Amino acid sequence: MNSMKPLLLSLLTTALLSGCVTTESPTGRGQTLLFSAEQMQQMGDSSFAEMKRQQKLSKDKRQTDYVNCVARRITSVLPNQGQPWEVVLFDSEQVNAFALPGGHIGVYTGLLKVAEGPDQLATVLGHEVAHVLANHGNEQVSRAQLTGVGMQIADAALGGVGVANKDLYMSALGLGAQVGFILPFGRAQESEADAIGLELMAKAGFDPAASIALWQNMDKAGGGQGVELLSTHPSHGHRIEELQKRQAQVLPLYHASQAGVKNRCQLGK
Repeated sequence: MNSMKPLLLSLLTTALLSGCVTTESPTGRGQTLLFSAEQMQQMGDSSFAEMKRQQKLSKDKRQTDYVNCVARRITSVLPNQGQPWEVVLFDSEQVNAFALPGGHIGVYTGLLKVAEGPDQLATVLGHEVAHVLANHGNEQVSRAQLTGVGMQIADAALGGVGVANKDLYMSALGLGAQVGFILPFGRAQESEADAIGLELMAKAGFDPAASIALWQNMDKAGGGQGVELLSTHPSHGHRIEELQKRQAQVLPLYHASQAGVKNRCQLGK
């Protein structure tokens, strides 16, 4: 059996490649995707169910309603508006949030102390939903399958150990800090999520200028070390500069959206 493993691994890689799709991200960047939308939804559903088992859910109705309000406005401007989104507020001091394929959004109460107001919270949620919209999770899982990490998983499976890739999939979907297996999104993916997220929040009626203040707050909150959100979503020097450059482009979307905004999503006291 051991002598056959290299051949089996090679055949597995060939099979994966034969099923891949080469496409373009919303910004025109090339992507190799090995998994179908249905498979990604299954991974997202499974990962979110696992997170709800692992993490304490918030019982604060006021905060939960507030987070749901902002999330609903963001998801209401997505291309596939028929996709229902489940939003959960986790009771944790982590300054973090995530979105998963299959229509799932998780927010930690610690984020509400750093994201000041609905516009800043919308910056984070728009950014996270943008990762899903741009198939970044699929891209990450696909990349992992075609690298040494993927080969280790395949080797374990061929050895009869069973499915050992839960943490890998959860990490690739943006849950690295939570499962202790870090596979952060790359710089190109982060830049796309910033750009797409900025457009989403503007279309949803949130002030895109708040994105700059939000990331400044994130840096301050980490005391030079960065907060949890930045550990899985690496910040780079020109992030704020790029957001500033995009303001003129998205401001018309923001102004056009104002007439249709009925719920301002205030947290209140």
